[in-house]
Amino acid sequence: MNKSIIEEKSYKFALRIIKLFSYLTKRNEYILSKQILRCGNSIGANVKEAIQAESKPDFIHKLNIALKEASETEYWLNLLRDSGMLESKSFDSIIADS
Repeated sequence: MNKSIIEEKSYKFALRIIKLFSYLTKRNEYILSKQILRCGNSIGANVKEAIQAESKPDFIHKLNIALKEASETEYWLNLLRDSGMLESKSFDSIIADS
């Protein structure tokens, strides 16, 4: 069975977030890096749960959670960029993948 586009994209995005986490921790940034790791990977986890939903309302609920996590991830990415901890070029690249 083929993966859905959203499942593939959220998985690839999670991989990018893991690489960002590794980069940030090498720069001794632990608080924001854990926040972005948590919410950035939660997107794909909730998409995966939605695919296995027990009902249409459950499916909608899980995708809404994924949307909220995506919004939170965007917040942390903006904060990292605006604080100078993430270069604009890297930010643009990650956002383009989302």
